[in-house]
Amino acid sequence: MTSAFSSATDLPDALRRKEISSAELTESYIRRIERHDHAVNAVVIRDFDRAREHAAKADAARARGADLPLLGLPMTIKDCLHVEGLPTTAGAPERAGHIADRDSLVVERVRAAGAIFLGKTNVPPYAADNQAWNELFGRTSNPWNGERTSGGSSGGAAAALAAGLTGLEIGSDFAGSIRQPAAFCGVYGHKPSETAVPRTGHVPGGMLPNIAICMEAQGPMARSAADLALALDIVAGPDVGEEVAWRIALPPPRHDRLRDFRVAFLPVPRWLEVDDDIVAASDRLAGELAAAGAKVAVAQPDTFGDMLSYHRVYARMCYAMTGRGTKAERQAKARRLRAKGGEDALAHADGLEATASQYIRWCDARESFRAGYRAFFADWDVLVAPNHSVNAFPHDSRPVGERDLVVNGRTVDATVELVHPGVANLCGQPSTAFPCGLSREGLPVGLQAIGPYLEDHTVIRFAGLVADLGFTYQPPPGFGSGGND
Repeated sequence: MTSAFSSATDLPDALRRKEISSAELTESYIRRIERHDHAVNAVVIRDFDRAREHAAKADAARARGADLPLLGLPMTIKDCLHVEGLPTTAGAPERAGHIADRDSLVVERVRAAGAIFLGKTNVPPYAADNQAWNELFGRTSNPWNGERTSGGSSGGAAAALAAGLTGLEIGSDFAGSIRQPAAFCGVYGHKPSETAVPRTGHVPGGMLPNIAICMEAQGPMARSAADLALALDIVAGPDVGEEVAWRIALPPPRHDRLRDFRVAFLPVPRWLEVDDDIVAASDRLAGELAAAGAKVAVAQPDTFGDMLSYHRVYARMCYAMTGRGTKAERQAKARRLRAKGGEDALAHADGLEATASQYIRWCDARESFRAGYRAFFADWDVLVAPNHSVNAFPHDSRPVGERDLVVNGRTVDATVELVHPGVANLCGQPSTAFPCGLSREGLPVGLQAIGPYLEDHTVIRFAGLVADLGFTYQPPPGFGSGGND
């Protein structure tokens, strides 16, 4: 039976079978947004009139025999990507009046596949926080618990998917911004290999490529792994200017049966606290995989060591690329961080004060870690790790630099949030976030599967096979059956 919680692969199939029209499906999602979004505040820019027009056109095209992968599917998109005719605020008050005059390249590809845009989902200012909150639209809450964050920066996207307010989403990920909110809300998210999907048309950023900005990726978020594979094949391809000669042909998954996978589980670094519920979920999954016949062990690339040097390079490069303000402002912030002390505060300060030569040295170090990954994935197919040190945490209105986290009853600096996202981001590896049960508090627990560079379909397929073990998306309570409620 078709419902708002159906997958983005099942919904187009229902449209093809004429079980439902695009106009009916679009109206169903609109009604759900109007009825349920007050509880989460996810779809903050709405384009319902145009969505209805485009749904009618999709139905007419199908009646003429047209058949596209997403023809007539209603979806939303993160408010950092340009959608022609809609604001691209990126959560920043100074961008409130900005109206995009054209689509970003990823949006153009999704639209060409037949999708219909219902609107845009909430983000923190310039996507620079792990909570979706801004002065323009307010705070997005977690559908599983309104007192908890939905994550960030793609927090509105994850909340909308979990609550059954959209059929599909496209997010972006520089420091876990797809995978962390996916984990917090119990849905799927895929951070593609670094060069597999165009990065243009995103704010921060522009409509032209910038090769100096590495580690960022745009990718799909959904309610099933199959949806991720479908959407990835639609958006993957060359960036602006490269289409003259470049093509992309992502290889098929290495395996189609769990018993054929060689699965490594990342050890918990001695210096890092990870929530007991996440560790328990990881252990349960390892046991289930071993019982299914997979090769399972605790392992990591040899170049990782105790993860400190790896994390230092990632944190410094992150902060070097995301530091804003004048030189004097950056220096003042760096002085405050150095006074604060702690590994992550010092790495943040290093990034803010980085010279060009330092940045190049960090890029060289990054390449050594990438080489380590290549050697590692000759022996393993997937590296499983947490997405974050904690599950969805309570809303925190303090400035980012003043926050902390409570992990297993201990208060730790909130900058540890960068550690596990960086395991994939620094080297540009593909990574799929997938649900892995519920915590003792009834919150979603998610893990990520990191794979060989450009072998995105291997980790997506792995996540889909894990769902067959029972680790899969489930609707949060309180959001109806997924029909017109």
